[in-house]
Amino acid sequence: MNNFLAIDTSSRYLTVLAVKGEKIVLNHLPDCAMKHSVIVMGEVEKALKQASLTPSECDFFAAVTGPGSFTGIRIGIATAKGFALGADKPLLPVTSFDLLAYNVTDENFYTVIDAAHGYYYVCGYGKDRTITFQPAYLSESRVCALDAPLYGFEQLSLPNYTRLDAGKCLYTAVCLNKGKTSETISALYVRKSQAEEGRKC
Repeated sequence: MNNFLAIDTSSRYLTVLAVKGEKIVLNHLPDCAMKHSVIVMGEVEKALKQASLTPSECDFFAAVTGPGSFTGIRIGIATAKGFALGADKPLLPVTSFDLLAYNVTDENFYTVIDAAHGYYYVCGYGKDRTITFQPAYLSESRVCALDAPLYGFEQLSLPNYTRLDAGKCLYTAVCLNKGKTSETISALYVRKSQAEEGRKC
């Protein structure tokens, strides 16, 4: 399980990670909002070429499943599914929360994803990254009241908050979870999309 392709299109950024044995190629674009569908395949092809890796050589294909951008999440999952189907290989889902959690050494903390409009997706972790606070959609006032360190990827004005590098976090999270591959992969939605919430019955 040493060769793999991982994709993260769950937020404004785009990260593509191609690993072949000891060779690691990480391409991270910090701001490509609304362009994921246009550039993702080009970045994947570039990363595979740089790593001298072919889809058939991959042991699995990973994608970040959210929460985050509803459209972005679907693009990443669809891309990983397409490669997995074509190469007949398993999939590895990695949540945005785990992407953060597997790069934190604290024993009690919260991972925070900006959900816009003063709200956040939040998940709490304890010792050995056991989930102690189930994924939730919280207002800023409730997030500020949480009594533990907060970690996220965005530049946020929250108390006790530390910003991590989204690109660098992908490699660690995938490597520490690569024993959890599956035949299927689905998005993690903590709340309904704006369109679904506004839909009249």
